[in-house]
Amino acid sequence: MTIEPSIITSLGDELYDALIAGETIPNLRDRNPDIDIVDAYRVQERLIARRLETGEEIIGKKIGVTSKVVQEMIGVFEPDFGQLTDAMLVADDATVERKSLIQPKAEGEIAFILKHDLTGPGVTAADVLEATEYVTACFEIVDSRICDWDIRIQDTVADNASCGIFAIGTQQVDPRDIDLASVSMKIDCNGTEVASGVGAAVQGSPLNSVAWLANTLGRLGMPFRAGEIILSGALGPMVEISAGDTLLLSLSDGLGTCRLTFT
Repeated sequence: MTIEPSIITSLGDELYDALIAGETIPNLRDRNPDIDIVDAYRVQERLIARRLETGEEIIGKKIGVTSKVVQEMIGVFEPDFGQLTDAMLVADDATVERKSLIQPKAEGEIAFILKHDLTGPGVTAADVLEATEYVTACFEIVDSRICDWDIRIQDTVADNASCGIFAIGTQQVDPRDIDLASVSMKIDCNGTEVASGVGAAVQGSPLNSVAWLANTLGRLGMPFRAGEIILSGALGPMVEISAGDTLLLSLSDGLGTCRLTFT
């Protein structure tokens, strides 16, 4: 750790206050030039602790910045992770108030729902397959508390990997029955296609990104738990969201759809 614990606490509180107020704050790295990625995860821990104090519960994890197209869009060039809480989960086909978010963008992903614990290091793609109950379509709505999405890795990690809300579809597919790397994705906004992608965009396969996170967390003493939802990373570019938009995510290979409407 390169910055003082009091600063860690202060930054976590600042991000939490921004979340509650629906406001943005200046990026962390320019105000704290010595902050490194370890510090940033400590800030994330403080932010999540504040959310848990209000009664939220952790229900899974997300992997961020896994695809080259997203890395280039936001200028962050290594994966990160964040915590998912029950307050972030909305139903498929839900209507969401755009003003409840700050500067949201939509990502189409494959969600993994685990049937037993998975503890790294040493986890392989085959281990992920064995631990997964099913996979399904997922919209992640990322939402940065950092002004104008002016982020680098320290900023997005501290901000819980830019988590906003997410929704998962109703189709439940055994990942052993399909090739996740070849799954194709498209996102329609108000009936017009605005993004497309493929499973291989996520570190060669979503299985690889989930294994990466299991191993990364394992080194920190944090296992995946049975029943957790793991968001494996965006299959294509992020999509801007405006009030009045209806977004439809469609995945091939029987993975189905996920829809959100923003008012």
